[in-house]
Amino acid sequence: MKKILVFAAHPDDELLGCGATLLKYQKKGFKIKTFFFGDGESSRDIDKKKIFESIIRREKQAESVSKKGKFEKPIFKRFPDNKLDTVPLLDIVKFIEKQIRNNKPDIIFTHFENDLNIDHQIIYRAVITASRPLSKTFVNKIYSFEIPSSTDFSVSRKSKKIFNPNFYINVDSTIDKKINLLKIYKDEIKKWPHSRSLKSIKNLAMYRGSQIGIKYAEAFIIVRELQN
Repeated sequence: MKKILVFAAHPDDELLGCGATLLKYQKKGFKIKTFFFGDGESSRDIDKKKIFESIIRREKQAESVSKKGKFEKPIFKRFPDNKLDTVPLLDIVKFIEKQIRNNKPDIIFTHFENDLNIDHQIIYRAVITASRPLSKTFVNKIYSFEIPSSTDFSVSRKSKKIFNPNFYINVDSTIDKKINLLKIYKDEIKKWPHSRSLKSIKNLAMYRGSQIGIKYAEAFIIVRELQN
């Protein structure tokens, strides 16, 4: 059976970035497994007890998303939030290499290299390092996704640092389920007109769809695509 691995910095990134696409691939028979690296909570200005409770709650939400999406149970590394640059990159790379060897994915989805969030940048870099050419963990297809309030908040005058998608997935049939699943991450969803509001997220899919003449799409950058 074909397999997709998602390497995401935080629980909710998998849905925000490629949730409707994962649901579509799952319907096609792909097995889908997500790995989360940052805990998503420890950078917040609350006491340690509440932080731990928030981490556990968010992990349970991610597990609920995977269960309802019929994905495999996710794995959590619990590195400190917004501090992945303090974790030895080699440790992250070796972990990813191990998962690639064990799971033998056909496709990897991960973050855009120039997101505003430092954790997103680190995970992208680790994935590319772990799956480098001529290694035993080389993967034929790697795609970068966009994250509302991270990819769009990054400011650069250099065109190469802007998310400029060149690969689209038609998600007309799965966008509504993505939106419903996002409600599970209720603490992470913002009010309109924030770009991480449910309305904005669906509008983004509509905008990406309009770029290629369909109703709804999720957009990606092809990092690598080797056709055999």
